[in-house]
Amino acid sequence: MLAAEAAPLIKVGGLADVAGALPVALRKMGLDVRVMLPDNGLRVPAAYKARRLAGGVLAWDGRAERVTVRCLNVGGGLCYLVGGRPIARDGKVYGANMAGDLRKFVFFALAALRAAESLQFQPDVVHVHDAHPGAALYFLGTAGRVQRFWKFTAGVLTIHNLAYQFNDGAAALEAGGLAQCVDARIPVHARAGLLALGIAAADLVNTVSPSYAREIRRVEQGAGLQMLVRARGARVCGILNGLDGAVWNPATDAVLAAKYDVRRLARRRVNRDALRAELQLPAAAGPLFALVARLDWQKGLDLVLAVAPLLRVLGAQLVVLGSGSPEIAKQLRQLARAHPRAVAVRVGFDEALARRIYAGADVVLVPSRYEPCGLTQLIGMRYGAIPLVRATGGLADTVVDVNVDAVRGTGFVFSKYSAAALAAAVRRACKLFAEREAWQALQVRAMQADFSWKLPVQAYADLYARAVRIRRNGAAR
Repeated sequence: MLAAEAAPLIKVGGLADVAGALPVALRKMGLDVRVMLPDNGLRVPAAYKARRLAGGVLAWDGRAERVTVRCLNVGGGLCYLVGGRPIARDGKVYGANMAGDLRKFVFFALAALRAAESLQFQPDVVHVHDAHPGAALYFLGTAGRVQRFWKFTAGVLTIHNLAYQFNDGAAALEAGGLAQCVDARIPVHARAGLLALGIAAADLVNTVSPSYAREIRRVEQGAGLQMLVRARGARVCGILNGLDGAVWNPATDAVLAAKYDVRRLARRRVNRDALRAELQLPAAAGPLFALVARLDWQKGLDLVLAVAPLLRVLGAQLVVLGSGSPEIAKQLRQLARAHPRAVAVRVGFDEALARRIYAGADVVLVPSRYEPCGLTQLIGMRYGAIPLVRATGGLADTVVDVNVDAVRGTGFVFSKYSAAALAAAVRRACKLFAEREAWQALQVRAMQADFSWKLPVQAYADLYARAVRIRRNGAAR
């Protein structure tokens, strides 16, 4: 399994949570899953028992480049940190320079395959997460088809976000000795793109929710690759992400002011009071709304900025935690300064604070323009923070609107991407919050919803088996 990041070792976003939890769940089914990550010089704790192995030599940019491997014991299995001269040992997962990242990730993808050969680990499947290691799939679909070591190894691609395509990688691909792509299914602008090459070359492709798999076939969400996705037909499916219940558990979470579960839900109020005190917000009669997200317009921040004044009018409050766009951060800080008793903003990545927000907030906002899956709403439900989401991608697949289905409802859903639609949903949430028994029943249903890895992991195992059959039968793409 190849990824740019995987918890608990390297984490920037939700990709790391999935790439970290999925291998653990697969191993419990008896699969031998080995994770490979770029070695950016990460300082590895002694508990992981790191040891150096021979990674072989890779032909790169006209010279023989040594591949380094550090082998760790993580999550009940092996994890390899794969390095080499093109991968800067600066501790950064993603750099500021796209050309540099393209060289780093293409080298990593090919070096990971070379390391597997050196270690004599011949996998049935190479599972690539997102664009970053996409060159590995391109190799398997081209030169790898005639190499004895790789000819029967299937390639699987999981798309976490179609918008991040890592295009313009011609120079990096050439450095790795990969032939120029002439696949007519790929638009010209993306024929040197790591994601497009992965989609075209993989034996099977999945997205991280069924709805997103359907959405990316349309021009609105296809990010220019919708025709390629359509061309792959039934080879593209959706598997909903799971949530690791051991990692995200309010009954055992050490950073909370008070641990709780559905049987001790009253203790959750201690966390809300502690969160308000931490963020210097006064007590309020209305609900405490929260947004924990990357500061990007994709996440619906324009809607949140537009609706924030309404929250104050309704007696509610808003907490925002995230990092990303300096312009969005500036506007959020201005909002907090204008309404210091109603809005608190913290810019940066702080997982401990995020956990305290999930445990203390009444409502978690996810009003995204698009959302491949989203873990925020799943974590929110696990912690009793009711999700208020837009009906897109994985949000539509995981949250049932309580005003539509009072028996099965787990949150609030709106469809149109507009401030008015979000405002209407906010009003519905505030109204139900005032009905204490109904709100508590909603919290219990949300906390008891099963979004574990039990079903997704079986779907991935079935996907691997199907990919192997396709590869070994030599079925035409």
